[in-house]
Amino acid sequence: QVQLVESGGGLVQAGGSLRLSCVASGTIFSSFDMGWYRQSPGKQRELVASITSGGSIHYADSVKGRSTISMTIDNVKNTLYLQMNNLKPEDTAVYYCNAHWRVHDYWGQGTQVTVSS
Repeated sequence: QVQLVESGGGLVQAGGSLRLSCVASGTIFSSFDMGWYRQSPGKQRELVASITSGGSIHYADSVKGRSTISMTIDNVKNTLYLQMNNLKPEDTAVYYCNAHWRVHDYWGQGTQVTVSS
């Protein structure tokens, strides 16, 4: 049973920073493709960033070029991080951690990020 637990969300002012964490259990962490997604009210869930089991990182076009958003992974701690600096109101969403292996997808419960203007 794969479990993903996100944390680190909260309410920040525009320009502020947050670091989201996703701790995975019940799996060989390094064998999975991992990713962060977000969903704003009334919108579809969208990819923010992903990392393959081989370590290749991909950022969505919506955040690509923003040097203030970066994803890292700690295979020893089974933890995926999303560092977000200089946050904007449009970054407001529920952020979800995803683990993908073959045809299986696992999701965390999500963590709310709210950026006030």
